[in-house]
Amino acid sequence: MNDQADGAIRRGLALGLICLVLGVVGPVQAQDTIVVTAEGLADPNADTYARDKGLLVDDLRRDARRQAVEKAVGVFVEGSTLVENYVTIEDRVLSETQGLIKRVIKESKPWVGEDGFAHMLIKAEVYLKGVEDALKTMSRQTRVSYIREYGNPRISVSVYAQDADRGSRQTRSDIAENLLKERIAEFGYRVWSEDVTKGLKTEMMESSTLSNQTQTTVSVSHLKAADFSILGRVRFDVRNVTLSSSGIELKKHLITSWTVKCVNNNTGEEIYFNNKIPRHNSWATEDQALEDVGRLIGQEFSKDFFESHLVQPNRFFELRVVGLPSYDIGVLLRKEMIGLRPFLDVSLRNYTSDGLSLYEVNFAGGQDNFARTINSAVIKPLNAKFGEDVFELDSLTRDVVTLVFRSDQNQDSLMSEFNSKPPASLADASPARIARVAQDETTLKKVESVNPAAVALISGTDGGGSDSAVMNEISNF
Repeated sequence: MNDQADGAIRRGLALGLICLVLGVVGPVQAQDTIVVTAEGLADPNADTYARDKGLLVDDLRRDARRQAVEKAVGVFVEGSTLVENYVTIEDRVLSETQGLIKRVIKESKPWVGEDGFAHMLIKAEVYLKGVEDALKTMSRQTRVSYIREYGNPRISVSVYAQDADRGSRQTRSDIAENLLKERIAEFGYRVWSEDVTKGLKTEMMESSTLSNQTQTTVSVSHLKAADFSILGRVRFDVRNVTLSSSGIELKKHLITSWTVKCVNNNTGEEIYFNNKIPRHNSWATEDQALEDVGRLIGQEFSKDFFESHLVQPNRFFELRVVGLPSYDIGVLLRKEMIGLRPFLDVSLRNYTSDGLSLYEVNFAGGQDNFARTINSAVIKPLNAKFGEDVFELDSLTRDVVTLVFRSDQNQDSLMSEFNSKPPASLADASPARIARVAQDETTLKKVESVNPAAVALISGTDGGGSDSAVMNEISNF
């Protein structure tokens, strides 16, 4: 009786293990939430708060949560699109913080700074899927596409076949690959040849090295591989079958297993993996079997699958700032960068006395327009705060951005500049947000120093046709 019980327990554990393994095999789900650090602002000099300071804290907390959701919106929407359509996006998305914020992880105590604003820092977990769904609903209702276009992805395919006769050797199957390519073409996507790309890179590199053509070498380095790679492997068992009625001997091809995985080459992540073990199927020829396998692999993927992984919600990079005179200045710079829309989070990792500060930045979005975003949404707002070009881009790669800070002011003067001038985040804020957080005339006048165009719109004095406005329209189109 005990042996039977032990056997039952072992079988139960084995079954549980199998279920667990099967449960984790399959498509990797897109990211559901994202953690965001943001800064809320309010105007303590506004008449609204003269009789009720509690209302000031409520509005400050409300703005901080709005900013957290706005940063999540920035994962899907270009900064210029967000500013231009701020009122619509605020009404339909930003105001719904109650349903879009999963939880508030941390909240600072409010304080009134030398800049005349009340401040509050917040770290919150935001529902990405909820933000995306709200934006899609808004797009359908207004018939305007707000979500940024991620282009036409390049997808490479390779299917390998193996059986006992081949041993460990694998051969590519053109039949299965071509059927899989047809499936991808149905989505309107491009099929990419990794072999041709690698061969072209090698050929061009050898040619440019021999002729010492630096420009060609640079061009070769930008030859891009596929965005996604689909890899399938099929294992056969070939059996001889003798028909009893005629004595004729036939070969039957049985698939013992096939595996498939899909890799996002932009991140290196395996976004799909699966194993299949067909039952009671056999084919007269290997080609017929591979034809069916090509169709079956194609059925594993849909257009929605690739589109959900085209959106890279965030990425980390190292920000190096050269020239900051002290650790305290480095801390104040971090506070400014927390307010910037593209930065989901900023951590000061290291500071050295020779003026090198290292920050870890969680950046909203992927590689698309990365350099332009760093320039327009990071460097320009920071320089607008100081009224001069104190920050300059030194170098920019996929994972490291280096800025140089240059100023003739001493440390005390710089501390005063950081603390007394309006937050850099208001330099590219929409007029609607500025009108909400800068209600007093004196406060609005301060903001004018960092964002004169928005204040002019609020005051009704905008000309609309300046050279800078025209250039912004062209560059942001």
